[in-house]
Amino acid sequence: MNLLEHQMDLQREKTLLLADVLPAFAAELRQLLTEEGESELAAQVPGLMIFDRCRCGDDFCATFYTQPKPDGAYGPGHRNVPLTPDEGMVILDVVGAEIACVEVLNRNDVRQELDAVHPISL
Repeated sequence: MNLLEHQMDLQREKTLLLADVLPAFAAELRQLLTEEGESELAAQVPGLMIFDRCRCGDDFCATFYTQPKPDGAYGPGHRNVPLTPDEGMVILDVVGAEIACVEVLNRNDVRQELDAVHPISL
């Protein structure tokens, strides 16, 4: 087992399943990805784990990581997938074929639910 796999195993013990914590948002995310023709990414949504939250401190940010946050940039194989929700902004960071981060902005509903189960400690 390499270091990254070990870190992921340790972190899984502290993680939350997105579909359990934010079921309505998970369904919305899956639908948005399907509408964008990203069926492979949509299929990942039921198993996405919330590893950590963004710690920028902005009151409009509800971004969360579905994999351990990298030290610096994601590097090769990274792409953004912008989605068009009815409210706020949602942009995925995808590395290779895996969702690594869900950037969620201007969504108080998502932020409040995340705060309840995974508060930010700056």
